[in-house]
Amino acid sequence: MAGQSDPHLNLFSAEEVEFVAEDEMVEIIPNMRMDSLHLICGDYGPFYPQIATEVPLWLAIALKKRGKCAIRTPEWMSVEKLTQILEAERDSQGSFQILPFHYVEISKLLFDHARDDVPDMYLVRSLIEDIRDVRFHKVETSLESIDTRTSAVKIKDLSAMEVNIVRPFVVRALQAIYKHGNPELVPDQDRMTNMQTQGQDHGQRRRPLRRR
Repeated sequence: MAGQSDPHLNLFSAEEVEFVAEDEMVEIIPNMRMDSLHLICGDYGPFYPQIATEVPLWLAIALKKRGKCAIRTPEWMSVEKLTQILEAERDSQGSFQILPFHYVEISKLLFDHARDDVPDMYLVRSLIEDIRDVRFHKVETSLESIDTRTSAVKIKDLSAMEVNIVRPFVVRALQAIYKHGNPELVPDQDRMTNMQTQGQDHGQRRRPLRRR
């Protein structure tokens, strides 16, 4: 499904979704003493050695790159928790397990920038990939029920990246179904583009108001 996505239909690119995920809060263990940081997005700190504190993921990564802290792996990223989630995903074909909205991006950023802080990193990454595969298979199965009576698709508990990948496929599928069954309900993109162009030209031909 991911390979069929049309980048022009995506609301966000993968990089943009990852950028948004960097605002998620994580715990760090500083190894230095530093005063509070007063930023536009909030105040963080003060920082004391070996005392955990919460900061946005982007700040945690910045401090990690400078050797100023270790990042504490979220509880949901433990092998035990991920194994439970994977088993539950396989057992519940009609629903999705609740995961952090940015679980894909958070795990990727931690694998890229703080792999030494992730216990059993390779096993954790494998479990997350398995969870993604199972969830996408369930999405594909649920989309098989789309027909000419479908006006919208609602799937609960998907993550940001999953929604971003699924959206263009669903939009294109609905457009194809409506065009086949009720072509008059599908907007003519060329006609709409011409109308917008004509409207812009008409606006440009308006005479400027005379000053009194």
